[in-house]
Amino acid sequence: MTTLIIAEKPDACMHIAKALAERELKKKTTSYGVEYYEFLRDGKKFIAAPAVGHLFNLAADGKQFPVFDVKWEPSYAIRKASKFTEKYFKSMEEVAKKCNDFIIACDFDNEGSVIGYNILRFICGAKDAKRMQFSTLAKPDLIKSYENILPHLDWQNIESGLARHELDFYYGINVSKGLTNAVKKAGARFSLVTAGRVQGPLLCLLAERELEIKKFKPTPYWIIQAIVNVNGKKIEAEFEKEKITNEKEAEEINKKIKNAKFAIVKEITKKEYEQSPPVPFNITSLQTEAYRLFGYTPQQTMQIAQKLYTSAYISYPRTSSEKLPASVGYKEILTALSNIKKYAPICKKLLELEKLVPVEGKKTDPAHECIHPTVEPPSKELTGPAAKIYDLICRRFFVAFWKPAKREGIHVKLDINGYIFKLSGRRTIEKGWIEFYGPYAKFDEIILPDMKKDDKIKIEKILKIEKETSPPPRYSQAAIIKEMEKRNLGTRATRAAILQTLYDRGYLIDKTIRVTDLGLSVAETLKKYVPDLVDEKLTRKFEKELEDIFNKRKERKDVLNSARKVVKKIVEELQKNQEKIGKELGKAIISTIEEKINMGKCPKCGGTLKVLFNPLTKKKFIGCTNYNKCIKCGYSRSACKCKCPICGEQKGKCKCSWKDKKWTPICTLGFPLPNNAEIRKTENVCEKCKTSIVYIIRQGKRPFKMCLDPSCITKKDWEAKQPIEKAK
Repeated sequence: MTTLIIAEKPDACMHIAKALAERELKKKTTSYGVEYYEFLRDGKKFIAAPAVGHLFNLAADGKQFPVFDVKWEPSYAIRKASKFTEKYFKSMEEVAKKCNDFIIACDFDNEGSVIGYNILRFICGAKDAKRMQFSTLAKPDLIKSYENILPHLDWQNIESGLARHELDFYYGINVSKGLTNAVKKAGARFSLVTAGRVQGPLLCLLAERELEIKKFKPTPYWIIQAIVNVNGKKIEAEFEKEKITNEKEAEEINKKIKNAKFAIVKEITKKEYEQSPPVPFNITSLQTEAYRLFGYTPQQTMQIAQKLYTSAYISYPRTSSEKLPASVGYKEILTALSNIKKYAPICKKLLELEKLVPVEGKKTDPAHECIHPTVEPPSKELTGPAAKIYDLICRRFFVAFWKPAKREGIHVKLDINGYIFKLSGRRTIEKGWIEFYGPYAKFDEIILPDMKKDDKIKIEKILKIEKETSPPPRYSQAAIIKEMEKRNLGTRATRAAILQTLYDRGYLIDKTIRVTDLGLSVAETLKKYVPDLVDEKLTRKFEKELEDIFNKRKERKDVLNSARKVVKKIVEELQKNQEKIGKELGKAIISTIEEKINMGKCPKCGGTLKVLFNPLTKKKFIGCTNYNKCIKCGYSRSACKCKCPICGEQKGKCKCSWKDKKWTPICTLGFPLPNNAEIRKTENVCEKCKTSIVYIIRQGKRPFKMCLDPSCITKKDWEAKQPIEKAK
């Protein structure tokens, strides 16, 4: 008997094989170029082979619309972007023929379980298998998982995962097809318009905030400040009423105190308090903290954490848990991390504790604990974003076991001619866990000079400052992920990807999220004509029902039957209002495309610089709109009105050989653009060449700004072969 262990990714496959092999581990390669492993354990023969995520995806079974008949097909056969999965698919087929027993060792969640189950039934031809459950890819955890292997598949995860895929497919394909057809029928340029079960409500949530900001009208208010001198230190004291909305009131207060020379200390309040360590990371809090500290988007953080997990350095990141159970092995992890020089002093202090008891949060996960480092730290020092995220996770693990910090808050009331002003200070008395959290513990330290009640404090200046109320702030990417969690939109594993999809569709731009005109139009159109599609309550209802499937309170078929009825109603609304939807979205699409390709004013002729496509070179470039206009008559090349002085015919029809026959455009200005990059206009113009400054955004690389003219003096120090990389 040969047992096939099915792993979700190549890295995970390697760790599983190395952990379980008792003696020699043979690394082999399939005829399709994919590595797999053969080894013995307990006298039995094993093969460990990797998938590469989903080897199967849903496809429509027939051409009927709306689409409810679906089937699982190989990913490479239905998606061009998934072509890379073909060799893993065929390799799995090849090794499966050698095996008659199967173990699923994919991630223990909805997605991992569906990946393993589809491979099992469609490639291996089996109905059930054993199941490994682990939260880290470290050797001790993998051995423990194998020794405590589940005798059957985790049907709860599978049923819930299959339901989620089908539900999202119903929404995605039918709604996107309905919206795209509406735009196409309205005669607008072809554009793929998408909206999904969670995309729709999320877009509307962000659009509401955008409209609030656009409609916001600032109102004036006044603040009164006293600049006081305490033992040679100048400090701003704020009037007890933070905002004065009546100018007369502000002026009256200002008049009564502006000539005051001293403030009297009326009251001093000091309060010591303990600040507990932050609870362990789950994926949402990790994404939020990484955004706060490093500016990483949720999607970037997820990708970095996933790589650390498949390298066996951290536990499974797609967890909602804030629990750190003793079973993870506190001492073992600390002992392993003590071999890293910068962590050695921290680990020594923690290991000297009589008992290791971590702080924990309230949130749990049915399959995994919180995110934490493993007993297998990196053998070589990490660099770049991976080093930052790993350090953050390690330090969050350390502080969970250490004592609270002691802080002191000081509040002082000053009397200035009968009006009360406030001074506030904060300081750390004992660092506690703050010491271990290092650079990530950022607290205001406002140290006030010593004062006593009835002290006279010299007033340097009294200020009456006019300000305006601010619009509500835009969501950051981290803030919207937290809001999605709060509203139960999406799951911990999908939220970042859903947000990224809205960016990819052009509905959102910028890190502090701004909804584009297209995004606003899609949101408004859906709200007006297809309200069920953007109904948060309906989305939450289905999330609850998917949880009910997992908890065996509902059947998958019943939830999907309910979903079909909802989607059918949505499609009917789309078809009923197709013309109106098409016109409204069509206008937004055209204006969005125009705005996107418009790169500002031509410095040579005053025309418009636009992103154009050369069909011969297959490359984008910047060209002036006056390139297509005749320098004499102003018409385009095909409609030029200039006439031949010999025969009187227009240039295009004239057969005479006169010297002025050549068609000359008004402007010939054009600039090359870097390949495989998104170009985004800024509002700035280069001081030297007077061309627009644009953002260059390329996948996996840091965005940067540059002006359009490659010969501009600002680029004189760029390397000839790599000018883009040296942009300032």
